Amino acid sequence: MCYIETMSKIDTSKFTKWPDFKKEILSNPKVKKEYDALEAEYALIDSLISARLSKKMTQAELAEKTGLKQAAIARLEGGDSNPTFATLTKIAKVLDKKVVLA
Repeated sequence: MCYIETMSKIDTSKFTKWPDFKKEILSNPKVKKEYDALEAEYALIDSLISARLSKKMTQAELAEKTGLKQAAIARLEGGDSNPTFATLTKIAKVLDKKVVLA
């Protein structure tokens, strides 16, 4: 038999809050360097997800309109792929956006 314990039964008062954890972990120079190196990638992912959601599109709908597979969109949004400029441009066009390097 299997069951899931609800959060109401877990004492969360001893959990570390995200802002506190982030501050602590980023005090390590090596971690901070890696975190900063990924900032642009996460900003791009956030922009893509936000643009898709503002169009009220699912990943499957975006995939269909771009000719990509839903799994490819999921990997892109999850940071698990390295898309080409052509792929980013194709997605941006469907979302009525442009790829801009700043």
